[in-house]
Amino acid sequence: MGASGGAASAARRPRLAVVALLCGLCVLAGCSVVRVSYDQADRLAYWWLDRYVDFDGAQKPRVRDALTQWHAWHRRTHLPGYADLLARAQELVGEKVTAGQVCGMWTEVLGYMDDAFERAMPATVEIAATLTPRQLLAIERRYDESGREFREENLQGDAAARLEKSVERTIERFEFFYGRLDGAQQALITRMVADSPYDAHLWNAERLRRQADFLQVLRRLQTGVGLEEGRALLHAYVGRIHHSPDEAYRSYTERLSRYNCTFVSQFHATTTPAQRTRAAAKFRGWESDLRTLSPSTQTSGLVPRTPGIP
Repeated sequence: MGASGGAASAARRPRLAVVALLCGLCVLAGCSVVRVSYDQADRLAYWWLDRYVDFDGAQKPRVRDALTQWHAWHRRTHLPGYADLLARAQELVGEKVTAGQVCGMWTEVLGYMDDAFERAMPATVEIAATLTPRQLLAIERRYDESGREFREENLQGDAAARLEKSVERTIERFEFFYGRLDGAQQALITRMVADSPYDAHLWNAERLRRQADFLQVLRRLQTGVGLEEGRALLHAYVGRIHHSPDEAYRSYTERLSRYNCTFVSQFHATTTPAQRTRAAAKFRGWESDLRTLSPSTQTSGLVPRTPGIP
């Protein structure tokens, strides 16, 4: 959505749990090659992390092994649940969808992501404790680089031009699911994007806070803390993502989440039977891919948690 809020904030969880995000993004962002992407998720995650950290010779095999083991667990444990979620989505798009249903499904995905990060916690603590000052500096420099890119794209230049690009991106995302949109549907998207409470300045301040927070946690892990204390540090960090120390930002994200769920619900109400059939076919294709990727077509019995660390 042009507001780039709810889903985007989830994709910015702790960087060392990136494999979970790759899976979630493939399922939800419309990856047209789900099977190929998921099969390579551990290698893609290693490449992504190495760009930030530049692992040394001793760290490389440990990181690769940890990602391989995590990926195998995720395939066995979570893919059936994601497939079930997509099966339910197929049914929903054929009827009227409420804002509560939209938010509810995203909450389920966040619950799976929390479980995935929990599983990665021991290896994350172990590997993070081996990072050197040079590697922490490399992470900080990458943060600075991404910050410059964010400011150039979202905070500088012509506000009207940025809004136009946001509308174009949002229309493209809806058309990916529903097919070609008519003039009234495009006008609705234009109005909803323009009225969105999304605030790039607020999000930028929060992302800078999170980055500084994470670097502080990583530095604390260099002091020889044990596994349990290290897990507690990471749990607390994730808690500060779920529940920002900034009260204004917490209030903002609640408004934005409600708005985005309403946005999807209101737009879906304008879709034709043919458009809904197309969207259902998208979900059905992804479900089929995930069933194929799963070791078993039977559900695992896992009940995903709601967002938050227990």
